[in-house]
Amino acid sequence: MTPVVLFSFVVAYFLVLLTVAWYTGRNSNNESFFIGNRNSNWMLVAFGMIGTSLSGVTFVSVPGAVEKDSFAYFQITLGYLLGYTVIAYVLLPLYYRMQLTSIYHYLNTRLGTVSYKTGASFFILSRILGATARLYLVVKILQDNILQNLGIPFWVTTFIILAMIILYTYQGGVKTIVWTDTLQTTCMLIGLVVCVVYILKHLHLGFVDSIDAITTKGYSKIFFTNANSKTFFLKQILAGAFISITMTGMDQEMMQKNISVKKLSDSQKNVMTMATVMLFVILLFLFLGGLLYLFAEQQHIIAKGDKIFPVIALNYMPPFVGVIFIIALISALFPSADGAITALTSSFCIDILGMNRGSKWNEAKKKTIRHIVHLSFAVIFLLFVLIYKWANNPSMIGVILKVAAYTYGPLLGLFSFSILTKRTVLDRFVPIVCVAAPVLCFILDFYQKQLFGNFEIGLELLIINGLFTFIGLFCISQKKKNIN
Repeated sequence: MTPVVLFSFVVAYFLVLLTVAWYTGRNSNNESFFIGNRNSNWMLVAFGMIGTSLSGVTFVSVPGAVEKDSFAYFQITLGYLLGYTVIAYVLLPLYYRMQLTSIYHYLNTRLGTVSYKTGASFFILSRILGATARLYLVVKILQDNILQNLGIPFWVTTFIILAMIILYTYQGGVKTIVWTDTLQTTCMLIGLVVCVVYILKHLHLGFVDSIDAITTKGYSKIFFTNANSKTFFLKQILAGAFISITMTGMDQEMMQKNISVKKLSDSQKNVMTMATVMLFVILLFLFLGGLLYLFAEQQHIIAKGDKIFPVIALNYMPPFVGVIFIIALISALFPSADGAITALTSSFCIDILGMNRGSKWNEAKKKTIRHIVHLSFAVIFLLFVLIYKWANNPSMIGVILKVAAYTYGPLLGLFSFSILTKRTVLDRFVPIVCVAAPVLCFILDFYQKQLFGNFEIGLELLIINGLFTFIGLFCISQKKKNIN
């Protein structure tokens, strides 16, 4: 299938998204943009958040990593389930009780204004780095397989994708994203299932036979028992729990969708439903990874890692499967990018500019400022995607989880200290603690071979980062004084 035809399907899919956005974004206001008028359907939010949580990186990198790590990623997914339980029954009741628009306002109430802005700033940094890494991977695939053949430069491809996202999130915000994420998650899962079915038929394997073949090749191992290894199951499960707590429960993008649901009980059902479905979806992605490497061996394909799925789907499968793959890939891209830009706009307007804290701006002025901020983040996204292209890392899922360990650690420390203790902090010193903790983690990670020998620190670096932050906050705190 020619690049022009493939690109025409991308454009057609975007027009469908734009139609949905126009319909759902009518008569929207700032409250619609930020929290969907607190009236979102919990089932739609739960289903749409699957696409947001997975993203294009999961769609490409998780299957691609099977040859190297087998099904080890499922250990992290089991940890996700534990983390989502904490979110549903510890964090969500707190957010609903305080009727928060931005979850970081809790830090303002509990610790102080500087702590509040520090937490929001770390979220903004985290989301910019993580979302642009996800965006880069998908843009690169589209560039290499479609737009490069049309003579379109990489930066133009990135600009086009971001322009598409801005167009359908510009007005409706969360109110629109709840619906577009549902559509995109549907398309992504259809693409996943179609690719699995096609490869099974091509290899003339039934489900049981395919499991045997994958196991014979050593791809299906889930639990790793070497305590020194980064893939040790206890490390991975514990890290997965804290990754979900921080990257979902302490992340404005993910939580603004949850708190847009009218009732706490429905929001809790949303989180636990998503967590359960995620187990099966990730397992299916890993199963697909095993099938891809069986297919690659049969066809003598040398592509590995992030490249294997696109190469097989676009060059070794029928054209209609290639189209489904591209639509599914775009569907995996948009929920992670559109939600990120919307959440960053919300956090910057509310947390940094103070738009909802007694601002003297009228509704029209707020809307104008919101639009400027929205467009500004799109420009920042463009710059960071170009930086990732220059860095050219072979596996983006590793990059994203590593970035999360450094940038979400201070958030973990801030929220943990606020919830688990009743101490007050010297607010002005909080930014120093939150910067020092990741720096210490970097030193620890860099010299871990000299310090620990064969013992490897992996994703648990996030927990260590949060612990450093917690200890630092304790050192600048005192017992809360009772006022009669």
